[in-house]
This record gives sequence, C-alpha cells and structure tokens, in this order.
Amino acid sequence: MEVDVVLIDSFGRIATDLRVSLTDRCNLRCTYCMPEEGLQWLAKSELLTDEEIVRLVRIAVTELGVREVRFTGGEPLLRPGLVGIVAACAELRPRPRLSLTTNGIGLARNSAALRQAGLDRVNVSLDTLRPDVFQRLTRRRRHGDVIEGLLAARASGLAPVKVNAVLMRGINDDEAADLLSWALAHDYELRFIEQMPLDAQHGWQRSDMVTAAEILQRLTQRFDLTPELDDRRGSAPAERWLVDGGPARVGVIASVTRPFCRACDRTRLTADGQVRTCLFAREESDLRTSLRAGASDAEIAELWRIAMWGKKAGSGLDDPAFLQPDRPMSAIGG
Repeated sequence: MEVDVVLIDSFGRIATDLRVSLTDRCNLRCTYCMPEEGLQWLAKSELLTDEEIVRLVRIAVTELGVREVRFTGGEPLLRPGLVGIVAACAELRPRPRLSLTTNGIGLARNSAALRQAGLDRVNVSLDTLRPDVFQRLTRRRRHGDVIEGLLAARASGLAPVKVNAVLMRGINDDEAADLLSWALAHDYELRFIEQMPLDAQHGWQRSDMVTAAEILQRLTQRFDLTPELDDRRGSAPAERWLVDGGPARVGVIASVTRPFCRACDRTRLTADGQVRTCLFAREESDLRTSLRAGASDAEIAELWRIAMWGKKAGSGLDDPAFLQPDRPMSAIGG
C-alpha cells in the first residue's frame, strides 16, 4: 500500500517518525526532569483511550506516511493497555517499525509479551552504573530493576537494545568511558544525550550542561573514535562514531550545541491528543476534541497536516529570547 500524502512542513522536511506519549506519569523522579514530589498528572478523562491512540496511529501510518512509531511517556510501561496498543499497531499495513522509550522498570516482566505483540526494539534510560548515584539522580532505589530490564529485553529479541544516558556535571560526568565499556561488554548501543531545558522546575542552565564536546573528550581518553560518514546518519538525531575501528558504535545527541533540526523527521502526539511539531514548541494542535466530536479520518489527517506545515525551522535554543515550553519532558513525550 502506497501513501501519497505526507506530513511535510514549509521547509520541505517530511515527518515519517511519530512519537506517541502514552502517559505523563513516571515512577522515577529524575532531578533533571521533575521535582521530588512529582507533578499534577493528567486526569483519566483527558488521556486518549487505547482505541483513540490506535486510531490516530493508523491515520498517521495509512494516511500520512509515518513509517516508525515510538511509544514514550512519562513512563509508557505504566500504561495498562500497552501490550494491546502495540499489538494493534503491529497489524497496520504498511507495518510501521515499533519501538519503546522506557526507564526499564517493569521491562523484565513485560519484554517477552511486548516482543510477541510486535514491538521491535527498546531505548532504555540509564545514566549511571552506580546504585548510589542512581538513587541520587532518580530519588528511587531501582537501579537493579533497570539492569534486569535490559537483560530481559535482549533475551526477548528486542534488538538493538539502546541505552540513553544524560551526564550531569559533578554527579555522573566521570562515568562516560565506564558506561561505554559496560555497553560494549553487553552488546548495547549507547547514546549520550545533552541535558535539555525541559525540566518542570525550569532550573536548566547552559553553563551546567555537559556538552557533546566534553563527552567526546572523555571518551577519547580510553577509546579510538572514528566518525561515521554523514550519509549514514540521515535524519537520526545522534552523531555516531565507530569505537576502536568498529563494528560497535557510540552516539551523542547534541540537541543543544549541535541541533539536528535541518533533517528532523518527527511529529509528536501527547497523551492528551495534542500534536507537537518539536520538543521545544510552545504551540500545540488539538486532535482530541475533533476526534471525540466525530471527525472523519480525512478531517483529522488534514488537521495534522496543517499543524506540521507550521513547524519552525529550528528549536530556537540559540535565540537569546528562547523560552522553555510550558510542558516538561514527562508531559511531552521523549
């Protein structure tokens, strides 16, 4: 089945990658994301139902040319209907590639069911190899659960297993090379991500951020890194390097210092049914209201196309007038 209509913006970028937030709730309290007491979560009535999520994904895939769907949160494993949502989306034609971004808590008991339902791979967030530092960063004693989840994901055939790590100055920034050594030993693909201004507290400071250049400097003290050719990157957010001649690779997502906006191919759907064209967008387009008012697939697809046409050229992070979005990362979706 060929899709003739695509999600294109006014700069000619075509969105083929859909990020779907399933919940704004999380069972960790990462210091760079939210306060220790948590946030005011969305009411159940505001959340899209399982059926509404599947319908919007179907429209994106069959009407708008989306080829990859990533389920995010908050923590998507907290969504009771997750396995059913994955299974329904795996039946779509053309079949999209399905992935999940998770903190890994609960993955050990769910990975086999998710793989059987049709999930292709996972990205697991893990910022440290030290349980005490994990507790300091997340305010929870769940380091062992994340490690178990990673092992279960690999055993279930969710491949490649990617690990996302954020380095915080003075807390875990001394672990860059250790994290890579550990990832290589376990056949995980490691991605370092610059800390972004998406915390609910709005406490992010550029001067405190560990930059991509610093991360690479730490890695090259132990490893020989060879840049991958640019044509291998495509629209991927991570710049990648071969480690000690390959084939293993490490990536760095320099969202702040070297943003990838020119090749961005993403569209985002929040847990309450809002289209976001960028992580840092301050505007949203409401699909939920039209969905619940009885709009047709064609009408919803047109609303989505209109939203994406208005996508800005870049995130605006380098603009002195930059303002963080009102929603934090947990409410936007990773």
